[in-house]
Amino acid sequence: SMSTQNILFAFGLTLFAGLSTGIGSAMAFFAKKTSTRFLTVSLGFSAGVMLYVSFIDIFPKAREAIALTKSPSMATLYTTLAFFAGMLLIGLIDKLVPNFENPHELHDPQEMYSTEAQQKSKEHSLMRMGIFSAIAIAIHNFPEGMATFMAALQNPKVGVSIAIAIAIHNIPEGIAVSVPIFYATGSRKKAFVLSFLSGLSEPLGALIGFFILRTFMSNMVFGVIFSAVAGIMVFISLDELLPTAEKYGEHHLAIYGVMSGMAVMAVSLVLLGG
Repeated sequence: SMSTQNILFAFGLTLFAGLSTGIGSAMAFFAKKTSTRFLTVSLGFSAGVMLYVSFIDIFPKAREAIALTKSPSMATLYTTLAFFAGMLLIGLIDKLVPNFENPHELHDPQEMYSTEAQQKSKEHSLMRMGIFSAIAIAIHNFPEGMATFMAALQNPKVGVSIAIAIAIHNIPEGIAVSVPIFYATGSRKKAFVLSFLSGLSEPLGALIGFFILRTFMSNMVFGVIFSAVAGIMVFISLDELLPTAEKYGEHHLAIYGVMSGMAVMAVSLVLLGG
């Protein structure tokens, strides 16, 4: 499954997922008021897709790959350890990024520049927040890029679903970078460019992951990485997507989004024979 066509397709999906950060930065300028209900359902939907595909599709396939070289019980053990290692890795990355700069710790932009008198003094901190958000998003997008790439390499159809889910969750991240920078500098261009660049670390993660791993890719290595990818995606869903969805809107809307995401993913896997 390592044909050039597969690799290019997987990379294209990762590029699409990363560059959707730019949609968020554009929305920050053109949308007078983002529909929070739509955003809540969309984020919930993304979480549903990622949770379902991680547990129902990726984890079993990772175990199957490892079972080709290890006994069934050892395959289960390695897959489980790799899954939690993936969660731990993304959790550590999240912890190392300070809260104020962490795009997943929501701040209400309106609170930060509500009175014009305060705006000048806050411009510096807004600019700082925007730049650090861009760095934080770049760090977070790196393993996400690898996750999308690896999934698409193993199963292009599942890769498409994951890329769409990650693309949806990158949109509010784009807003997190561009809004503070725009309010700090008054430059739409500067805000858009920085936000757009932060999304480029997603395809970069895919490229670096591929070049490092291709030399010693085996069923065992693939299974371990694939299972870690499932862990990363579960963490992203529970730590980022769902809390953000809850903060943007009503609890039930987020859950309906999750159920819809799971249902769509389930139907697509059944139809694709996955």
